[in-house]
Amino acid sequence: MAGMFRFAIETERRFYLANKVDVKVTGDGARPLIEVELTDAWVWDMYRKSRFVPKVRILSFKDVNVEELPREDVVDLDQA
Repeated sequence: MAGMFRFAIETERRFYLANKVDVKVTGDGARPLIEVELTDAWVWDMYRKSRFVPKVRILSFKDVNVEELPREDVVDLDQA
């Protein structure tokens, strides 16, 4: 499954896989707002009926980890 996606995103509450990630940090001081927009995403949440979603917007005051997956682990769907 992870081979279909370019990024792994982890928050305090959920885990995501996505092909496009846009991160914006707004506000100054000790508690900045982190806004993350994901495109073509898969969401790990036990209460969701559908895990594949076209767009996701995450707002957080806590840590958000975005990791680009190694290219050799990514499957080129055009070639598969």
